[in-house]
Amino acid sequence: MTTNMQVLLASRPIGWVTEENFRIVNTPIPKPAEGQILVRNHYLSLDPYMRGRMDDVKSYAAKQELNEVMGGRTVGEVIESKNPKFKAGDIVQGVYGWQQYGCSDGTEARKIDVSRVPMSAYLGVIGMPGVTAWIGLLDICQPKAGETVVVSAAAGAVGSAVGQIAKLKGCRAVGIAGGKEKCDYVVKELGFDACVDYKAGRLNDDLKAATPGGIDCNFENVGGEILDAVLRRTNAFSRIAVCGLISQYNATEPYAVKNFRMILTNRIKVQGFIVGDRMNLWPQALKDLAGWVASGELKYRETVAQGLENAPKALIGVFKGQNFGKQLVKLI
Repeated sequence: MTTNMQVLLASRPIGWVTEENFRIVNTPIPKPAEGQILVRNHYLSLDPYMRGRMDDVKSYAAKQELNEVMGGRTVGEVIESKNPKFKAGDIVQGVYGWQQYGCSDGTEARKIDVSRVPMSAYLGVIGMPGVTAWIGLLDICQPKAGETVVVSAAAGAVGSAVGQIAKLKGCRAVGIAGGKEKCDYVVKELGFDACVDYKAGRLNDDLKAATPGGIDCNFENVGGEILDAVLRRTNAFSRIAVCGLISQYNATEPYAVKNFRMILTNRIKVQGFIVGDRMNLWPQALKDLAGWVASGELKYRETVAQGLENAPKALIGVFKGQNFGKQLVKLI
């Protein structure tokens, strides 16, 4: 290969993202300068937060600039190094974006051990999504054994880890997911106690049946009507970790939460969080996650699109709930 395929943001979406918002180009493979490394990316992570960065609005992360390579986490192999901390052949996780090759000074690159766990897992269950689950549940919600934990988008990369960690901590885990297939996976393969299919049209009744003792902790990934349904079932002094609001990312009008009064009535602690704000917790989280994966206590699933050219379509699929577990793009 003599060129570097890249995906650029060509225009800012209004409402739903479309493939026309992206442009694919081929550029020369970069040459590392002194102190730099050249990485050939093997896998690209696609995550819901990317939608927010496409808008020209104030947010917790810098906006994605037009006509520049889309940002994103990758794992790959160092193929040339002029940095003494790395050598050719090292496998690293970094933020090299939607492209086949990335060049950097190695500041954000982290060597990973692929002897026991596939490299792709470092973009999912033992990467940012897994750490997000660990921090949101254990640091913010702080569930106690015997409590009921509810997590939306339960078949996704973050939600699937949240429920399993809740079970490891002695809690009752209830998922909310879209469709019977996902709910069966969450219960039968991941070991959740119950899963509510929000597409079945009985969200409030089914959630009530699945949480007879109410809800003590809610890990919120979706927002909108699902958050409203959860608020109805909350117990006094329950906790809500707001990780994402994926139902709203492509909406042109925000959803007005109807049961906001429950926050006061039940004295609920509600906290939004960004996993990058708690870097001090990452080492312990990664250690726990890697141990649970290696022992088989924490299971994961991946949806893999083939080829960088299919990344835009795959990202759109994430917002439509088409992925099981972590959505990745295999680049080679």
